Amino acid sequence: MKITAAITGVGAYVPEYVLTNAELEKLVDTTDEWIMSRTGIRERRILKGEDQGSSVMGIKAVQNLLDKTGTDAKDIELIICATVTPDMLFPATGNIISNGVGAINAFSYDMNAACSSFLYALATGAQFIQAGTYKKVIIVGADKMSAIVDYTDRANCILFGDGAAAVLLEPSTDGFGVLDMVLRTDGSGEPYLHQKAGGSRRPPTYETIDRKEHYIYQEGATVFKFAVKSMADVAAQVMERNHLNNDDVAWLVPHQANKRIIDATANRMGVGPEKVMLNIDRYGNTTSATIPLCLADYEGQLRRGDNLVLAAFGGGFTWGSIYLKWAYDGSLR
Repeated sequence: MKITAAITGVGAYVPEYVLTNAELEKLVDTTDEWIMSRTGIRERRILKGEDQGSSVMGIKAVQNLLDKTGTDAKDIELIICATVTPDMLFPATGNIISNGVGAINAFSYDMNAACSSFLYALATGAQFIQAGTYKKVIIVGADKMSAIVDYTDRANCILFGDGAAAVLLEPSTDGFGVLDMVLRTDGSGEPYLHQKAGGSRRPPTYETIDRKEHYIYQEGATVFKFAVKSMADVAAQVMERNHLNNDDVAWLVPHQANKRIIDATANRMGVGPEKVMLNIDRYGNTTSATIPLCLADYEGQLRRGDNLVLAAFGGGFTWGSIYLKWAYDGSLR
């Protein structure tokens, strides 16, 4: 009997503080109309306070998942934390999260593939389930993007927010869960979307801080064009490989980077807007957390057997798509 990795629960957490477009109008030369027309973002959540890193949100998201599914933290065998904003270079944020929720029998680590991090981590966690190595794996996407956003840069500060969400993976022999994936990388995209300093190539100095090299840098037009084509290509490829048409797909779950990118991906797949998970208006781009936050927001509408196509694009460049069959009626949770 073939074993597949099914999502059997979701949990989420977003900070209380809401950063609205009206507030951003006071910080940079922009307007609510301009932001909404180009990105679809109305507001985003920001994690406030000293010594508050991505792990704070990750712990709360995982605890929410454990509570909703009635799972004992001691039964969790692996936690993969997808993040581009770890609390520190080491230890891994996944280590901090596993300790924070009492998952004392789990090993944990981080995965960074920019905005594709959750997708890559989900694909990796699924392999441990499919191989029969583990029976309970948690994938948590957690990012505090406000920590690396320059709030004097009007092009970037409007895009990003903070948040975390997690899924529980368990074995299925009924054909539910992760069924196919297409994952891609093109390292030549580095110049167009990156953080210039803070790593081993350019460690922090007074000069790198003065030059604002610890913030997100991106050439928006280039990234936009590549993202539209790449996300649409892999999503369409996954559908073709599994003989799925638009009627077969219950939901497209796209990375929430920009509503125009999401719309273009849906159009390429032939999927109508009523089948597209969308919460970018409330959270902005939370990087590793966007896809699981969508699953958490739409959980009540998901039904056992629904076909979902997940798609993401991120710096690196990294991109990919996963086809999965939903394993439970979300309205019962």
